[in-house]
Amino acid sequence: MPEQYVTVAGEGVHETEVSRSRFVCALAPADTEEEARAFVARVRAQHPGATHNCWAYVVGADGGLQKSDDDGEPGGTAGLPMLQMLMRRGVRCAVAVVTRYFGGTKLGAGGLIRAYGGAVGAALDAVGTTVRQRYRLVTVTTDHARAGRLENDLRSSGRSVRDVTYGAQVSIELGLPEAELDAFRGWLADTTAGTARLTVGGEAYGGA
Repeated sequence: MPEQYVTVAGEGVHETEVSRSRFVCALAPADTEEEARAFVARVRAQHPGATHNCWAYVVGADGGLQKSDDDGEPGGTAGLPMLQMLMRRGVRCAVAVVTRYFGGTKLGAGGLIRAYGGAVGAALDAVGTTVRQRYRLVTVTTDHARAGRLENDLRSSGRSVRDVTYGAQVSIELGLPEAELDAFRGWLADTTAGTARLTVGGEAYGGA
């Protein structure tokens, strides 16, 4: 798994016009193929009168799953250039749908490739991207007397606190870069006089 990857900053829409045809590009993060397909279906439902709803998505931090569809445009002139734009920009875990409203002028294969790829590029510029960093999920368990101050110390030091659960004891879940684990163990032991317990879990990605 890569240490980090780039994805779209959030859902967004950007429109371009080429020879009177409207190209409306909708972007969204997508961590799974199911999320990507659901977004495609949602955008398609929003544009029932469109000429085409072409799409492309890249799923997986390593870009392991890549799919695209021309939705009736000549083969290789829509979905593929959209996918290539996502890959060229290094975007992962994201889906793009370009909705075309035909303006009466045929663009030809080259024109379509530039229009669809360009629509995704312009939308990426408009919506923006963000970096997700790979973290190790860890859980700190402590008593109620120390929990409030410990949580404040964690947040004030810029730690990525993900969840706090109150029970017989208090569990604080956070994300740590792998390289910081040993140093964090030492800091936690010093801060809590060795009373807190650290449990190391799996991996996840979060904002850098």
